[in-house]
Amino acid sequence: MFCTLCPRACGAARTGTSGGGVCAMPSLPVVARAALHHWEEPPISGRNGSGTVFFSGCALQCCFCQNYEISAGNFGKELTVQQLADVFLSLQKQGAHNINLVTPTHFLEPILESLREPLPVPVAWNCGGYESVQSLRRLEGKVQIYMPDLKYLDAA
Repeated sequence: MFCTLCPRACGAARTGTSGGGVCAMPSLPVVARAALHHWEEPPISGRNGSGTVFFSGCALQCCFCQNYEISAGNFGKELTVQQLADVFLSLQKQGAHNINLVTPTHFLEPILESLREPLPVPVAWNCGGYESVQSLRRLEGKVQIYMPDLKYLDAA
């Protein structure tokens, strides 16, 4: 795949197991952590926690990122589409109020495949706010909550 998922559209040749481009990730998802997360905004965390999946890599590479070790450290476990879907189901069984996808943009393709069947809980797209319109359109009907982080602001 020649990647154009984020607005950088770097065209990197990303295969299932090797990556390149700005995010430096392969096309299969690399997950640093998946667990119930109780420290998101209270409406998202609820009583049981948000079923948060932290993806490795990021096209923004912000030096002030709160998840810098994950987004720039490029570590985690590579998962198949089925394994990712199983992670979502496991988090639901643990009582997650939602599935919270953190820094997911560069793994749009396998995420969409893993969400073939609608989930019984909302899906949150917890991103850096740097998304292409084309990618956002593809998420319609799959994602119910968008949580972009405000990075920069220009008064103009």
